[in-house]
Amino acid sequence: MDNSKYLKTVIIDKLIENEANMVEDVTIEEARLNLYLNGEKAISMMTIPKDQDAHAIGFLMSENVISSIADIEELTVSADGLRVDVKAKIDENSLQNLYKEKTLVSGCGGGVTGNIEGSLEIPFNQTAFKIKPETIYTEVKKFYQESELYNLTGCVHKAMIYLLDGTTVTAEDIGRHNAIDKAIGKCKLQGLDTTKSILFVSGRLSSEMVTKAVMHKIPIVVSRTAPTYLGVQTAHKHGLTLIGFARGKKMNLYTHSGRIDV
Repeated sequence: MDNSKYLKTVIIDKLIENEANMVEDVTIEEARLNLYLNGEKAISMMTIPKDQDAHAIGFLMSENVISSIADIEELTVSADGLRVDVKAKIDENSLQNLYKEKTLVSGCGGGVTGNIEGSLEIPFNQTAFKIKPETIYTEVKKFYQESELYNLTGCVHKAMIYLLDGTTVTAEDIGRHNAIDKAIGKCKLQGLDTTKSILFVSGRLSSEMVTKAVMHKIPIVVSRTAPTYLGVQTAHKHGLTLIGFARGKKMNLYTHSGRIDV
């Protein structure tokens, strides 16, 4: 995939041991994406302006505004890529209820999420899905080796959904939440079932990251960094296997370790 159009060159002074040199550096484009639902502005999100259709679908499903892609009657992206219009079958009070109580989340860009804890189910069976630890070790390594925009700029997050047949669906964005929503939206657009999958993410495993996995019934979430205490509690309550510090041939299993086939 050609990501060159999202890269921007800047001139910087690079200081090494008190010696400054003027050099070119590469950074990433950032833009405000405006999401309209049934003609009304729903939210603005700071994002990399790519995969906007998947982003909108993943976001609306993660926030429990729509229950499936079948609820969407029409979706259009503006020519400049900065506006997505979605026509969908929803309860007319969905957005009002969603943002009645806003929470400033810990992700990049200071985003907000609605209060969706009450809508979460406990959908996971402890033994219905098992995976060998070697699979996780292998996929974590590939996850970072194949992070194109991160390797070029150092300023994006990545999410990857791994399916049992080896299929992977990836997305990169300046925000962790956006990356997950985009990856999930791509799966929905391709008709892929995420109920037997693994979500690999960059960055810490905070409660809202875990909540997104629960909303989409993804049974295992993996990061090479740490979870928060509330992230662990949320995963435990909803039957999700939470894995942190997955590096090399090591990982910490915080909750529901029975899915790891050792």
